[in-house]
Amino acid sequence: MSDLPPRDSSDDHGPSDSPDAFEEIVGAETDRDPDLAVIEAGSRTLRTQGGPPQGDGIPARPRDPEVEKALRVVEADLATRWGETKLEPSVDRIAALMDVLGEPQKAYPSIHITGTNGKTSTARMIEALLAAFDLRTGRYTSPHVQSITERISLDGAPIEYERFIETFEDIKPYVEMVDSQQEYRLSFFEVLTGMAYAAFADAPVDVAVVEVGMGGSWDATNVIDGTVAVITPIDLDHTDRLGSTPGEIAVEKSGIIKQDATVIMAQQPVDAAQVILKKAVETDATVAREGLEFGVVDRQIAVGGQLVTLRGLGGEYEEVFLPLHGAHQAHNAAVALAAVEAFFGIGSEHARPLDIDTIRAAFASVTSPGRLEVVRRSPTVVLDAAHNPAGARVTADAISEVFDFSRLIGVVGASGDKNVRGLLEAFEPIFAEIVVTQNSSHRAMDADELAAVAVEVFGDDRVQVEPRLDDALEAAITLAEEEGEYAGGGVLVTGSVITVGEARLLLLGKD
Repeated sequence: MSDLPPRDSSDDHGPSDSPDAFEEIVGAETDRDPDLAVIEAGSRTLRTQGGPPQGDGIPARPRDPEVEKALRVVEADLATRWGETKLEPSVDRIAALMDVLGEPQKAYPSIHITGTNGKTSTARMIEALLAAFDLRTGRYTSPHVQSITERISLDGAPIEYERFIETFEDIKPYVEMVDSQQEYRLSFFEVLTGMAYAAFADAPVDVAVVEVGMGGSWDATNVIDGTVAVITPIDLDHTDRLGSTPGEIAVEKSGIIKQDATVIMAQQPVDAAQVILKKAVETDATVAREGLEFGVVDRQIAVGGQLVTLRGLGGEYEEVFLPLHGAHQAHNAAVALAAVEAFFGIGSEHARPLDIDTIRAAFASVTSPGRLEVVRRSPTVVLDAAHNPAGARVTADAISEVFDFSRLIGVVGASGDKNVRGLLEAFEPIFAEIVVTQNSSHRAMDADELAAVAVEVFGDDRVQVEPRLDDALEAAITLAEEEGEYAGGGVLVTGSVITVGEARLLLLGKD
């Protein structure tokens, strides 16, 4: 479907040692979505012309009692606003806030990220890559695992509590002004978005890496003009608001594509890809597609992560260690690399690859708390924030690939607005037993209701109910150690970012 630059097979080396590795990806991609040819004929794709192609970031609560008190005041104020699941699809309120703040979001270039799964991990990788090239970064992601300040990062670290509080106080009069002029008050997410954009301008940052909250076109983050628009894999989630098919959901998500932007598109279902490419044509955007213009050439399991060879827009990057588990993280890495290359003009202005040593150092530094994160040994306890069927499937595959569990116990606490049955069905083949529980969020599905669904999926003899998360963790660890399988037993805590965050607090003891 597109002409790739010629390659010199003598340059191929590394773990795969196959001169046709990337061509095989292209072939598979071509076979996968032939229906895109008509749209692609009118789309401008990004092609290179040259050669072949540690902290965990989770802050503790403030030690200073006065800072802690001030933070609780801010959190209490934000809690009076619409939560992240209640929204009125419009950017009018956030646009009004940006206007009275002097358009801080226009003070720096942005990389905008949407999709169904993998957004936060991809954002963290992009941030690490940009920082490795000596750029000051601001990153805005959601939801948080343990601390609200995780959502706004400066130079790779969560914004300091004092600065978070100061930023809120600085914009509060303007927030109240907008509140008084709009039909609905600014929501929790809209206020945080305004804080992030203001903090980035105040820093100032060289580039902002921004993850959407939900959808794209009417998401509060969409008052930026992202020079690079990243679309991670689209699947079914938030179907009541975004649509019932990947194609319908892609309509909303492709709303982040701005005029003349560069689109970095992960592999997508055919109907979603069609929508994205059509939007690219309408906006005269340049498109780089995973599996064609960039991709994962080779991947080997390694101690503490994986060793990957990535094909970028400017060349091949071999023997890159990624300290994250799962094939999906390798694909996230390929997307992140292409996004950073595009930001630096590779593929449009020139075709030189980025410095390989800098790329290796950046990826080696990446962390993604709550994403296949091991927090305890003997037995091994893994946390993963999968909260929809698509995320659960990739997590189940990664668990099977990376860990040699003879007995895996699931601890699942989910939100009531999710496809809980689909999530449980994805985990059923790998869980010997499941302990259902609930987190402290008002969105949490009642443990007994979750158990009723779990019994239908797993059978009554494989389901245990423990409404308190601490009791659920203790029960799961006990089950993992049963029948002399202490060395081979494991626990996976999953179902919700909130469940994972609360489990992380219990297991690691951070406060």
